[in-house]
Amino acid sequence: MAKNIVLIGFMGTGKSVVGQALAARLGRPFVDVDEAIEREQGRPIRKIFAEDGEAAFRRAEQAMIQRVTRRDGQVIAAGGGAVMEASNLAALTRAGWLVWLKAEPDIILQRVGETSRRPLLDAPDPKGRVEELLARRQATYAKADAVVDTTRRTVEQVVDEILRVTPQGAAPCG
Repeated sequence: MAKNIVLIGFMGTGKSVVGQALAARLGRPFVDVDEAIEREQGRPIRKIFAEDGEAAFRRAEQAMIQRVTRRDGQVIAAGGGAVMEASNLAALTRAGWLVWLKAEPDIILQRVGETSRRPLLDAPDPKGRVEELLARRQATYAKADAVVDTTRRTVEQVVDEILRVTPQGAAPCG
């Protein structure tokens, strides 16, 4: 069975949309960790943050990553902060090929849209908050096996680049 391709990176860099397109191109299942948590909990992440706090969300995220990484041959989109927890990074690294999707802060904000719907960006200076979080996460994101900048690329161009930089990426599942 083919290794997983794991997309990591900040919110708004294209992990979900690119992950769906990549999975479709490869004939692999797609797993969005954040969406799986929302389905399991029956509420959006912003509500989990508001009602239970970030720590509760991170525990749910860790449990989901442990379950998701037991299977091979998937395209996985990890939440933006998921890899900041060492056990998540280790599980994702063992389970697949990590590709860091990155984008410029202005593009991230444009793609994210209404920042009040994003708990980590609901701040007086959303761009400053993006820059602060990117700086804090940079070294961890840089542990990925490959980096693809999505700033000025279409989804298809990003998928093509991921397939180019992942040695087993072009292999369809099955």
